[in-house]
Amino acid sequence: MAILAIIAGVLVLFWPSFVQWIVGIFLIVWGVLALIDRR
Repeated sequence: MAILAIIAGVLVLFWPSFVQWIVGIFLIVWGVLALIDRR
């Protein structure tokens, strides 16, 4: 799930609009934090 969130966030960044950047950055940060919590 965490990896999917990171991938989704990166994909969203390819459609650069302000709202989509916020969503993409949120997904990447959430995915990274989820990975850190697992370890």
